[in-house]
Amino acid sequence: MAQASRLVKPETQQLVHLTVLRTERLSPHWMRVTLGGGEVERFRPMGYDQWFRIFLPLGGDEGLERLPAKANKLFGYLKYLRIPDGVRPVMRNYTLRAFRPATANTGAEIDVDFVLHGSVADGTAGPASRWAETCTPGESVVIIDEGLAFNPERGVDRVVLVADETGLPAVAGICAALPAGASGLAIVEVPSAGDALEFPHPAGVTVRWIVREHGVKPGTPALQALKDAALPDAPFHAYLVGEQALPTDGRRHLVGERGLAKDLVSFCGYWRTGAASPAPKSQRLAAEARS
Repeated sequence: MAQASRLVKPETQQLVHLTVLRTERLSPHWMRVTLGGGEVERFRPMGYDQWFRIFLPLGGDEGLERLPAKANKLFGYLKYLRIPDGVRPVMRNYTLRAFRPATANTGAEIDVDFVLHGSVADGTAGPASRWAETCTPGESVVIIDEGLAFNPERGVDRVVLVADETGLPAVAGICAALPAGASGLAIVEVPSAGDALEFPHPAGVTVRWIVREHGVKPGTPALQALKDAALPDAPFHAYLVGEQALPTDGRRHLVGERGLAKDLVSFCGYWRTGAASPAPKSQRLAAEARS
């Protein structure tokens, strides 16, 4: 994973128990899971690209009940790893797609959009994709808030946002939180035209969709689009996320060839081609037996 720029941490980082309220298939490669109930009132929305660690109960709810209070920290993570294989929840990082506060008639809700890699039907889905496709209302999850990777102190009036499909929720969240007068460019790469999910954005921010051709390494088209683009006058706040080569090479281009100051770039490698995180062995075997 590419090294992330300085994060904006939340006020508190505690276990927040939630339940699945509903799911919605948005496109060929997107599934939205809406969470709420439980301890949702303990969650504090920060806007922009707020992200969290989510623990998925692929081994049942027992594993969620055994999570240590600081499972995202070194010693807590070591305790998390002591939860037996087959019971231990799968931990992944996801971005908040939307937060709706409680009303007189409904509780607060959190939308999480999952990129679907592979297929449950043919057994090629990863653990998070499998869960997103098959979870049902009432199932439990646990999250730990991690704050922002996009640092508003670096400026929000002019932005350049670049992401592959895994960064689409973050780009959408940032655009929703930008001031109405913001300007700039958002480049979002997706695996198919149907996955180009429109989102609200300031009128001055141009959204450019790049559909990746089959067999092309993820992130490569978005990186090339960045290199070819006419960018706002500096200074602007650049935000680069996705397959690790995209933020790494994109930052190098902006700083080395466009003259942008390093401290005006927020960047993070979300994943690396060919290095997907597997489920625990017992869960993989169970999945193979069901397929």
